[in-house]
Amino acid sequence: MTDTPRPDRAQTIRPKYIGKKVERFEDPRLLTGRGRYSADIKADRMVHLAFVRSDQAHARIVSVDTSDAAEAPGVIAVYTAADLPELPELSAPSAMKDYHATVCPALARDTVRHVGEAVAVVVAQDRYLAEDAAALVMVDLEPLGATADPVAALKPDAVPLHDNVPGNKVLERSFATGDAPGEIAKAAHTVSGRFRMRRKSPLAMETRSYVAQYDTGRDQLVLHTSSNIPGIVRDELARLLHLPGNRFQVVSPDVGGSFGGKGSVYPEEIIVVMLARELERPVKFVSDRLEDLTSTSQAFDEIIEATLAFDEDGIFIALDAEVIGDIGAYSIVPWTAALEPVQVVSFLPGPYRTPHYRGRVRGVCTPKPPTGPYRGVGRPMAVFAMERLVDLAAAKLGVEPDEIRRRNLVRPEEFPFRIGSGIRWDRSGFLECLENAVAAVDVASFRKRQTEARENGKWLGLGFGTYAELTGIGSRIAVAPGMPINTGTETAAVRVDSTGAVTATFATASHGQSLETTLAQIVAEELGVRPQDVTIKQGDTSLTPHGTGTYASRSAVIGGGAAIVSTRALLKKVQAAAGVLFDVEPDTVETGDGEIFVPGTNHHITFGDLARAVYSDMKALPLEARKPLEAQEAFDPWLGTTTAATHVAEVEIDAETLEIRITRFLVAEDCGRMINPLVVDGQVHGGVVQGIGAAILEELHYDETGQLLSATLADYLIPTAAEVPTLEVNHIETELPDNPGGFRGMGEGGTIGAPAAIANAISDAVAHLGIGVEELPMTPNKLFRLIAERQEKE
Repeated sequence: MTDTPRPDRAQTIRPKYIGKKVERFEDPRLLTGRGRYSADIKADRMVHLAFVRSDQAHARIVSVDTSDAAEAPGVIAVYTAADLPELPELSAPSAMKDYHATVCPALARDTVRHVGEAVAVVVAQDRYLAEDAAALVMVDLEPLGATADPVAALKPDAVPLHDNVPGNKVLERSFATGDAPGEIAKAAHTVSGRFRMRRKSPLAMETRSYVAQYDTGRDQLVLHTSSNIPGIVRDELARLLHLPGNRFQVVSPDVGGSFGGKGSVYPEEIIVVMLARELERPVKFVSDRLEDLTSTSQAFDEIIEATLAFDEDGIFIALDAEVIGDIGAYSIVPWTAALEPVQVVSFLPGPYRTPHYRGRVRGVCTPKPPTGPYRGVGRPMAVFAMERLVDLAAAKLGVEPDEIRRRNLVRPEEFPFRIGSGIRWDRSGFLECLENAVAAVDVASFRKRQTEARENGKWLGLGFGTYAELTGIGSRIAVAPGMPINTGTETAAVRVDSTGAVTATFATASHGQSLETTLAQIVAEELGVRPQDVTIKQGDTSLTPHGTGTYASRSAVIGGGAAIVSTRALLKKVQAAAGVLFDVEPDTVETGDGEIFVPGTNHHITFGDLARAVYSDMKALPLEARKPLEAQEAFDPWLGTTTAATHVAEVEIDAETLEIRITRFLVAEDCGRMINPLVVDGQVHGGVVQGIGAAILEELHYDETGQLLSATLADYLIPTAAEVPTLEVNHIETELPDNPGGFRGMGEGGTIGAPAAIANAISDAVAHLGIGVEELPMTPNKLFRLIAERQEKE
């Protein structure tokens, strides 16, 4: 231990790491192929699964003949639901009024309800042999008819999908403030539209994969999963399979993206765990891309019919909306069918002052895979519909789109502001983001270019997408209404071990958000060490008593908040021990760059020195001062915090081919205090690219019988570098939110704002033709049909 003069410490200010462009600690292993994913796990005596899946959307199971498959080379067993009488079923309860929980069997027993639903499972020595044997299973299905269109599914003559879901209506919920219908009836101006975003797939690079290993001697199970919610998976499977939590560990290793698709509990996880215990062998399942497109939960499928009323000055008066959400065949676990459609109607008023609001949503069962969480949950659809109405209102009054937004956005002095659905916005840069974006694009200059381009056969369009969202939602507000799970709390444990090394443990489960880096930056700044000196452990249920994982832009706000309060508690212990060593008051002790010192004195030691004094050198400290250097605290933001942004898209449409090209895209966003600007930019870029996909490319096409017509990546198109322009991101930091770090969540904003901005830009480009965008994705073929229909009417 050293105690020599260090005059340079007299003026030391602890280095700041929050806000710095720290290169990602994950990159050396992930970019060099050294990541460890669930599919990489190998074990002695491991067996592999292949599922036999329904090729019909809605049918009665007459018989399942597994005899030929059971005799195939390398096959260990073949199971149907009849062979596993104890096989549990998935159901997502909710206390929400007028909600009907569906029951999803792990293997279909009597009825299949979507193409891709598992009917049987083959266990073999390797996946190839399992696939070969699965092809030999003969499934006799009797079609029951299907009503795949959600509007038709609500009609009295529709085919019922579940006996306990009357009229295929899983849920209904309404919000009302003031008298929207009455105000609309007497308003000076109204605009209306019927808007729809078609189904899409989360389509993570890594498909869903699971490996379960059972230790017979210890009666312990370990499940490695590609899920981003290992805590929820552990709790749900422990309940369903009657497993004590201390003998059932769920681990999410490296995860190659989720975007919500891996954020639910799946039947395959039940099967893998159950068979590992049944066979007393490691069991592995890795889905292929076809299975991913037909059995992983899918993204938003809603229809909104809405009317916006406003006065002669363009001031919004009332908004009225009817929403139908296609939730697919089953209500997802644990989030329930309410997750997506209820958030659509909740967030529809957006960042605008709309005194009168009425919104009703109905969730409808159809014979398709379930819709589940997807990056932005509900808000991409809500923002698309509202922003189109705003642009329609601007066009009706003959004002620019930015001007009508300027007149109606919630102003700084009006925060906190409660919208008609009850959501409360705290201070965020609604107007600041708009003004920043407007200054960057120069609307007047664009209008000149637009006029000149039309004369040369090019249609240019400019579109705005302005939104607000809740992030880091605390326990006061459930992610899904009525859901019996606390998603608003996070616990962190931070410790200095006997070598002086710092380890921080979280229940988060990163699937690409750089949490190993950003959480390390937070701990480092608070404790006074360097980020590279902090090891972050996460995604393992054995490390924390409770935690629900990573989703809903919560990890920076809630996980970061837990990191701060825990590290501050640890710092007090560090200061107390060092104060005894230095014989000074603890509050005079400071830390920085991994050293502990008293400014203006010759007292200084390293964290390693202090650790030896606390844990090993029995002469250095009295017994009562040798307290373990660790702290564990929980953080709950209670309500959450507001994030806002304005997206601006410029498009160019070829008048002859109708090719849609995005030529410029700008984001002005307020995510509060940035932890790592590199990571923030990466999150914005990735989200915008996914938003571009939703706007002009990605669509899961289903026919009227529920058959998927775009089940390969040759038919289901995703953005490439050719479709994405250089993305411009402007960061705005308004008044910081009331949480320990001043952070706002920002991981979902790209997918929320981009579709609306692009839809408005396309509409602006073709406005001279008298048409506009009411459905996404908007493709050249759909645009051609819109133009043809308009010409027929004329």
